[in-house]
Amino acid sequence: MSKSYKEITGHTSAWLAPLRKDTPDVSRGFGALSQAALADGALDKKTKELIAMALGVAARCDPCLGYHAQALVRLGCTRAELEEMLGVCVYMGGGPALMYAANALAAYEEFGGEKAPVQV
Repeated sequence: MSKSYKEITGHTSAWLAPLRKDTPDVSRGFGALSQAALADGALDKKTKELIAMALGVAARCDPCLGYHAQALVRLGCTRAELEEMLGVCVYMGGGPALMYAANALAAYEEFGGEKAPVQV
């Protein structure tokens, strides 16, 4: 089964638009929480996005993988950094995490992250 994380995030954003409009206080609160949680502090934004991606893998949340992959690419996350974090996901989550780690890597590549080296 093939997934397009660009399509998934696009559809999710479209589906969230009316909910955001109908629940403006919740939406503003969530936005403020997101900004505060992801702001540079003792941990930088890229590290925090790696944590968010790990939680997306653990929760098996396809939209989460797409949104956080896009952010990680924008923040200059390397494939090696992503794969190292995904290794911890597999350690902590076993087989289901391994399956979603592959999805996270696909999302990262789809948003322009480094591709796997070609095996000859």
